[in-house]
Amino acid sequence: MKPKLSGDLERILNRLEKSDLITLLTEEISGSDLNTLLLKVFNEKARRASPNDLLKRYTENRFVHPAKVEPLQLKQLEMDILKVAVNQGVSPLQLSPVAPLGCTSVVGTVDQNKVISALRGTEVVSDATNLIALHIADLIKYHKTSRENYMRYCTTHRHVRAQYFGGSPGMLAHFHLFCMVTSGVDQGSYDFEKKSLWEHIEIYRTIFKSLFNSRIEVIFSERGGYKDSAGLISRITDYGESLELNDVVISTGSPHKENQYYKGLQFTLKTVIEDEEYYIGDGGFVDWTQKMLGTKKERLLISAIGLDRLLV
Repeated sequence: MKPKLSGDLERILNRLEKSDLITLLTEEISGSDLNTLLLKVFNEKARRASPNDLLKRYTENRFVHPAKVEPLQLKQLEMDILKVAVNQGVSPLQLSPVAPLGCTSVVGTVDQNKVISALRGTEVVSDATNLIALHIADLIKYHKTSRENYMRYCTTHRHVRAQYFGGSPGMLAHFHLFCMVTSGVDQGSYDFEKKSLWEHIEIYRTIFKSLFNSRIEVIFSERGGYKDSAGLISRITDYGESLELNDVVISTGSPHKENQYYKGLQFTLKTVIEDEEYYIGDGGFVDWTQKMLGTKKERLLISAIGLDRLLV
Protein backbone atom coordinates (compact mmCIF):
# COMPACT_ATOMS: atom_id res chain seq x y z
CA MET A 1 0.00 0.00 0.00
CA LYS A 2 1.37 3.40 -0.98
CA PRO A 3 1.85 5.55 2.14
CA LYS A 4 -0.18 8.73 2.52
CA LEU A 5 2.17 11.71 2.38
CA SER A 6 1.92 15.21 3.78
CA GLY A 7 2.59 18.23 1.60
CA ASP A 8 6.04 18.68 3.17
CA LEU A 9 6.99 15.06 2.48
CA GLU A 10 5.86 15.28 -1.13
CA ARG A 11 7.94 18.42 -1.57
CA ILE A 12 11.03 16.71 -0.14
CA LEU A 13 10.63 13.54 -2.22
CA ASN A 14 10.04 15.55 -5.40
CA ARG A 15 13.19 17.55 -4.74
CA LEU A 16 15.16 14.30 -4.36
CA GLU A 17 13.41 12.81 -7.37
CA LYS A 18 12.66 9.75 -5.21
CA SER A 19 8.90 9.57 -5.01
CA ASP A 20 9.06 5.93 -3.82
CA LEU A 21 11.69 6.51 -1.12
CA ILE A 22 9.33 5.98 1.83
CA THR A 23 8.12 2.67 0.41
CA LEU A 24 11.69 1.53 -0.25
CA LEU A 25 12.83 2.36 3.27
CA THR A 26 9.84 0.76 5.02
CA GLU A 27 9.18 -2.28 2.85
CA GLU A 28 12.30 -3.14 0.85
CA ILE A 29 15.00 -3.21 3.53
CA SER A 30 15.12 -4.80 6.97
CA GLY A 31 14.88 -2.87 10.21
CA SER A 32 18.56 -3.49 10.95
CA ASP A 33 19.59 -2.22 7.51
CA LEU A 34 17.41 0.87 7.95
CA ASN A 35 19.06 1.48 11.31
CA THR A 36 22.52 1.17 9.73
CA LEU A 37 21.55 3.69 7.05
CA LEU A 38 20.09 6.19 9.51
CA LEU A 39 23.05 5.87 11.87
CA LYS A 40 25.32 6.88 9.00
CA VAL A 41 23.07 9.82 8.08
CA PHE A 42 23.02 11.19 11.62
CA ASN A 43 26.72 10.50 12.08
CA GLU A 44 27.45 12.64 9.02
CA LYS A 45 25.05 15.36 10.19
CA ALA A 46 26.80 15.50 13.56
CA ARG A 47 30.30 15.38 12.03
CA ARG A 48 29.59 18.41 9.89
CA ALA A 49 28.18 20.49 12.72
CA SER A 50 30.26 23.15 14.49
CA PRO A 51 30.13 24.06 18.21
CA ASN A 52 28.20 27.18 17.18
CA ASP A 53 25.68 24.99 15.32
CA LEU A 54 25.29 22.90 18.46
CA LEU A 55 24.59 25.97 20.60
CA LYS A 56 22.05 27.20 18.06
CA ARG A 57 20.27 23.82 18.11
CA TYR A 58 20.15 23.93 21.89
CA THR A 59 18.70 27.44 21.89
CA GLU A 60 16.03 26.63 19.31
CA ASN A 61 14.99 23.15 20.47
CA ARG A 62 12.23 23.23 23.12
CA PHE A 63 12.75 19.56 24.03
CA VAL A 64 16.27 19.95 25.44
CA HIS A 65 15.94 22.81 27.94
CA PRO A 66 15.88 22.15 31.71
CA ALA A 67 12.55 22.01 33.50
CA LYS A 68 11.49 24.97 35.62
CA VAL A 69 10.64 22.74 38.57
CA GLU A 70 12.96 22.80 41.61
CA PRO A 71 14.94 19.51 41.43
CA LEU A 72 15.26 18.76 45.15
CA GLN A 73 11.57 19.34 45.73
CA LEU A 74 10.71 17.09 42.80
CA LYS A 75 13.00 14.29 44.01
CA GLN A 76 11.53 14.51 47.50
CA LEU A 77 8.00 14.41 46.12
CA GLU A 78 8.89 11.36 44.03
CA MET A 79 10.25 9.57 47.10
CA ASP A 80 7.23 10.45 49.23
CA ILE A 81 4.76 9.28 46.58
CA LEU A 82 6.62 6.05 45.84
CA LYS A 83 6.71 5.23 49.56
CA VAL A 84 2.93 5.61 49.73
CA ALA A 85 2.52 3.24 46.78
CA VAL A 86 5.00 0.68 48.14
CA ASN A 87 3.27 0.70 51.54
CA GLN A 88 0.06 -0.28 49.72
CA GLY A 89 1.57 -3.20 47.82
CA VAL A 90 2.66 -1.60 44.54
CA SER A 91 6.14 -2.46 43.21
CA PRO A 92 8.23 0.43 41.86
CA LEU A 93 10.14 0.17 38.58
CA GLN A 94 13.01 2.28 37.24
CA LEU A 95 12.21 2.38 33.54
CA SER A 96 14.55 2.95 30.61
CA PRO A 97 14.49 6.42 29.00
CA VAL A 98 13.48 4.73 25.73
CA ALA A 99 10.80 2.27 24.66
CA PRO A 100 10.39 0.04 21.59
CA LEU A 101 9.42 1.96 18.46
CA GLY A 102 5.61 2.08 18.29
CA CYS A 103 5.15 1.64 22.04
CA THR A 104 2.38 4.24 22.19
CA SER A 105 0.87 3.94 18.72
CA VAL A 106 0.70 0.18 18.06
CA VAL A 107 -1.68 -0.81 20.87
CA GLY A 108 -3.06 2.63 21.71
CA THR A 109 -4.66 5.34 19.60
CA VAL A 110 -1.76 7.82 19.80
CA ASP A 111 -0.31 9.26 16.59
CA GLN A 112 3.37 8.34 16.18
CA ASN A 113 4.05 11.98 15.26
CA LYS A 114 3.35 12.89 18.90
CA VAL A 115 6.37 10.82 19.92
CA ILE A 116 10.10 11.43 19.43
CA SER A 117 11.11 8.41 17.39
CA ALA A 118 14.75 7.38 17.71
CA LEU A 119 17.30 4.97 16.25
CA ARG A 120 17.93 1.29 17.09
CA GLY A 121 14.22 0.52 17.05
CA THR A 122 13.35 2.85 19.91
CA GLU A 123 11.39 5.98 20.80
CA VAL A 124 11.69 8.36 23.75
CA VAL A 125 9.22 7.40 26.47
CA SER A 126 6.07 9.48 26.08
CA ASP A 127 3.82 7.34 28.32
CA ALA A 128 5.38 5.13 30.98
CA THR A 129 2.19 3.10 31.36
CA ASN A 130 2.74 1.69 27.85
CA LEU A 131 6.22 0.56 28.78
CA ILE A 132 5.04 -0.98 32.06
CA ALA A 133 2.31 -2.82 30.14
CA LEU A 134 4.99 -4.26 27.83
CA HIS A 135 7.00 -5.35 30.88
CA ILE A 136 3.93 -7.09 32.30
CA ALA A 137 3.10 -8.81 29.00
CA ASP A 138 6.70 -10.03 28.73
CA LEU A 139 6.54 -11.49 32.26
CA ILE A 140 3.26 -13.25 31.49
CA LYS A 141 4.10 -14.59 28.04
CA TYR A 142 7.43 -16.06 29.06
CA HIS A 143 6.18 -17.37 32.43
CA LYS A 144 8.48 -15.17 34.48
CA THR A 145 5.82 -14.64 37.14
CA SER A 146 2.74 -16.25 38.68
CA ARG A 147 -0.72 -15.09 37.63
CA GLU A 148 -2.31 -16.08 40.95
CA ASN A 149 -2.51 -12.47 42.10
CA TYR A 150 -2.73 -9.03 40.58
CA MET A 151 0.48 -7.53 39.22
CA ARG A 152 0.92 -4.00 40.53
CA TYR A 153 3.66 -1.67 39.32
CA CYS A 154 4.40 2.04 39.59
CA THR A 155 7.06 4.52 38.56
CA THR A 156 7.98 8.18 38.47
CA HIS A 157 9.33 9.11 35.07
CA ARG A 158 10.09 12.13 32.93
CA HIS A 159 8.04 12.06 29.74
CA VAL A 160 8.59 13.77 26.40
CA ARG A 161 5.76 14.46 23.97
CA ALA A 162 6.22 16.02 20.57
CA GLN A 163 2.91 17.78 19.94
CA TYR A 164 3.05 21.57 20.20
CA PHE A 165 0.49 23.33 22.39
CA GLY A 166 1.41 26.89 21.45
CA GLY A 167 2.71 27.86 24.87
CA SER A 168 -0.48 26.87 26.72
CA PRO A 169 -0.03 27.03 30.52
CA GLY A 170 0.93 23.68 32.01
CA MET A 171 1.57 22.10 28.59
CA LEU A 172 5.27 21.21 28.74
CA ALA A 173 7.61 19.56 26.23
CA HIS A 174 8.80 17.25 29.01
CA PHE A 175 7.25 16.60 32.40
CA HIS A 176 7.23 14.21 35.35
CA LEU A 177 4.44 11.75 36.04
CA PHE A 178 3.72 9.23 38.76
CA CYS A 179 2.14 6.22 37.03
CA MET A 180 0.48 3.02 38.20
CA VAL A 181 -0.48 -0.10 36.24
CA THR A 182 -2.43 -3.09 37.59
CA SER A 183 -2.81 -6.33 35.64
CA GLY A 184 -5.13 -9.27 36.29
CA VAL A 185 -7.54 -11.67 34.63
CA ASP A 186 -11.31 -11.50 34.32
CA GLN A 187 -13.01 -13.23 37.26
CA GLY A 188 -16.56 -12.20 36.36
CA SER A 189 -18.90 -9.64 37.94
CA TYR A 190 -16.37 -6.86 37.23
CA ASP A 191 -14.32 -8.13 40.18
CA PHE A 192 -10.96 -6.95 38.79
CA GLU A 193 -12.38 -3.62 37.68
CA LYS A 194 -13.90 -2.82 41.06
CA LYS A 195 -10.98 -3.84 43.23
CA SER A 196 -8.13 -2.52 41.10
CA LEU A 197 -9.71 0.86 40.45
CA TRP A 198 -10.42 1.50 44.09
CA GLU A 199 -6.90 0.43 44.99
CA HIS A 200 -5.63 3.20 42.71
CA ILE A 201 -8.06 5.71 44.19
CA GLU A 202 -7.05 4.77 47.74
CA ILE A 203 -3.38 5.41 46.90
CA TYR A 204 -4.18 8.81 45.39
CA ARG A 205 -6.39 9.62 48.38
CA THR A 206 -3.47 8.84 50.71
CA ILE A 207 -0.99 10.82 48.61
CA PHE A 208 -3.02 14.02 48.61
CA LYS A 209 -4.21 13.70 52.19
CA SER A 210 -0.77 12.98 53.67
CA LEU A 211 1.39 15.20 51.46
CA PHE A 212 -0.91 18.13 50.63
CA ASN A 213 -3.67 17.93 53.27
CA SER A 214 -6.23 17.92 50.46
CA ARG A 215 -9.12 15.73 49.39
CA ILE A 216 -9.70 14.30 45.95
CA GLU A 217 -12.73 14.23 43.70
CA VAL A 218 -12.97 11.30 41.28
CA ILE A 219 -14.96 11.96 38.10
CA PHE A 220 -16.20 8.84 36.27
CA SER A 221 -16.84 9.18 32.53
CA GLU A 222 -18.35 6.44 30.39
CA ARG A 223 -16.29 5.10 27.49
CA GLY A 224 -16.99 2.49 24.82
CA GLY A 225 -15.41 -0.94 24.74
CA TYR A 226 -17.55 -2.73 27.34
CA LYS A 227 -20.96 -4.23 26.60
CA ASP A 228 -22.47 -2.30 29.52
CA SER A 229 -20.28 0.67 30.37
CA ALA A 230 -23.03 2.33 32.40
CA GLY A 231 -23.46 -0.86 34.42
CA LEU A 232 -19.69 -1.05 34.94
CA ILE A 233 -19.62 2.46 36.40
CA SER A 234 -22.64 1.72 38.58
CA ARG A 235 -21.03 -1.43 40.02
CA ILE A 236 -17.73 0.36 40.63
CA THR A 237 -19.50 3.28 42.32
CA ASP A 238 -21.49 0.93 44.58
CA TYR A 239 -18.31 -0.93 45.51
CA GLY A 240 -16.58 2.34 46.40
CA GLU A 241 -19.49 3.39 48.61
CA SER A 242 -19.19 0.13 50.53
CA LEU A 243 -15.59 1.04 51.42
CA GLU A 244 -16.86 4.15 53.26
CA LEU A 245 -14.09 6.45 52.08
CA ASN A 246 -16.09 9.50 53.12
CA ASP A 247 -13.39 12.01 52.18
CA VAL A 248 -13.43 10.94 48.50
CA VAL A 249 -16.01 12.77 46.37
CA ILE A 250 -17.44 10.79 43.44
CA SER A 251 -19.08 12.55 40.49
CA THR A 252 -20.05 11.73 36.91
CA GLY A 253 -18.62 13.36 33.81
CA SER A 254 -19.78 13.45 30.21
CA PRO A 255 -19.59 10.19 28.22
CA HIS A 256 -16.79 9.94 25.65
CA LYS A 257 -17.72 6.73 23.86
CA GLU A 258 -16.15 7.86 20.60
CA ASN A 259 -12.69 8.08 22.22
CA GLN A 260 -11.16 4.59 22.07
CA TYR A 261 -8.13 5.10 24.33
CA TYR A 262 -9.83 3.93 27.52
CA LYS A 263 -12.35 1.08 27.62
CA GLY A 264 -15.56 1.21 29.63
CA LEU A 265 -14.53 3.94 32.03
CA GLN A 266 -12.18 6.86 32.44
CA PHE A 267 -11.65 8.48 35.80
CA THR A 268 -10.31 12.00 36.28
CA LEU A 269 -8.66 13.16 39.51
CA LYS A 270 -9.37 16.63 40.84
CA THR A 271 -8.03 18.25 43.98
CA VAL A 272 -7.77 21.68 45.62
CA ILE A 273 -4.46 22.74 47.19
CA GLU A 274 -4.20 26.13 48.90
CA ASP A 275 -7.38 27.32 47.15
CA GLU A 276 -6.05 26.34 43.70
CA GLU A 277 -7.99 23.74 41.72
CA TYR A 278 -6.06 21.04 39.88
CA TYR A 279 -7.25 18.45 37.39
CA ILE A 280 -4.14 16.54 38.22
CA GLY A 281 -4.47 13.11 36.63
CA ASP A 282 -6.60 10.39 35.11
CA GLY A 283 -6.81 6.69 34.43
CA GLY A 284 -8.97 3.89 33.11
CA PHE A 285 -9.08 0.40 31.65
CA VAL A 286 -7.19 -0.43 28.44
CA ASP A 287 -6.96 -3.50 26.23
CA TRP A 288 -3.21 -3.44 25.60
CA THR A 289 -2.34 -6.77 27.25
CA GLN A 290 -5.34 -8.37 25.54
CA LYS A 291 -3.85 -7.36 22.18
CA MET A 292 -0.28 -8.29 23.05
CA LEU A 293 -1.12 -11.70 24.55
CA GLY A 294 -4.10 -12.56 22.35
CA THR A 295 -6.64 -13.26 25.08
CA LYS A 296 -9.80 -11.40 26.05
CA LYS A 297 -9.40 -12.57 29.66
CA GLU A 298 -6.60 -10.09 30.36
CA ARG A 299 -7.46 -6.93 32.27
CA LEU A 300 -5.32 -3.81 32.66
CA LEU A 301 -5.84 -0.59 34.59
CA ILE A 302 -3.56 2.42 34.15
CA SER A 303 -3.44 5.82 35.84
CA ALA A 304 -1.12 8.78 36.35
CA ILE A 305 -0.82 12.17 38.01
CA GLY A 306 1.37 15.13 36.99
CA LEU A 307 4.06 16.20 39.45
CA ASP A 308 5.52 19.39 37.94
CA ARG A 309 2.29 21.35 38.42
CA LEU A 310 2.27 20.49 42.12
CA LEU A 311 5.61 22.25 42.62
CA VAL A 312 5.75 25.14 40.11
